[in-house]
Amino acid sequence: MGDFAKEINSSFQNQKIKALLNIKYTASWLDHIGNEMLKPYKISEQQYNILRILKGAENEITVTEVKERMIQKSPNTTRLMDKLCEKKLIDRNRCESDRRVVFAQINKKGLDLLETINMSDFDKYMNRLTKSEATLLNELLDKLR
Repeated sequence: MGDFAKEINSSFQNQKIKALLNIKYTASWLDHIGNEMLKPYKISEQQYNILRILKGAENEITVTEVKERMIQKSPNTTRLMDKLCEKKLIDRNRCESDRRVVFAQINKKGLDLLETINMSDFDKYMNRLTKSEATLLNELLDKLR
């Protein structure tokens, strides 16, 4: 079992500060793992998140809706989607009645890519928690937010 304080060779003023920094450290650690798993597919975790959001949408949705649903909020969602368009993984269309509104939808190539990506490597980390520990962690994180 890891000890965050030892991993970064530091001590903390109190347990609440330690918890805050531990959450940030762990999130960064999980991001690194995710990005390493996605590297062979030449997409980032944020692009993967966009593809999953679009897959879960029943129809095309606005870019604004995609931004709202993202796990890792990003001011450059449009640029991330530009790259997905360049890779021909999603399609975007302007709204006929309001040219400021842009709709996005995952296409066949994007769906096929999602089918090939195996994120089960996260299981070896998440399986370190029991179901009740995961439930408690979710409750604590929800309470914090």
